[in-house]
Amino acid sequence: MVTEITDNDFNNETQSGVVLTDFWATWCGPCRMQSPVIDDLASERDDIKFTKMDIDQNPKTPEELGIQAIPTLLLKKDGEIKERIVGFHSKEQLSQIIDKYTK
Repeated sequence: MVTEITDNDFNNETQSGVVLTDFWATWCGPCRMQSPVIDDLASERDDIKFTKMDIDQNPKTPEELGIQAIPTLLLKKDGEIKERIVGFHSKEQLSQIIDKYTK
């Protein structure tokens, strides 16, 4: 399951464990391609939390994090940003990145 988060709950939702957050927008073509890949991963993995944030509805957090292109995926472990993944990535590519922090 992918949890929709906001500026108000970003820090709380991404503080513990391994969390992948998808920063996206409805008008973004590559974001629409990335979303089903993340949904697929979320249905298969329970060792990581998946969240997503619409940057148009929640501009504060992306600005604070310096996100300048979407889709941008941030992988945090115990509240610390470990990876910043920009652009579309396949399920296999994302799995390899996630595995570095969950194995």
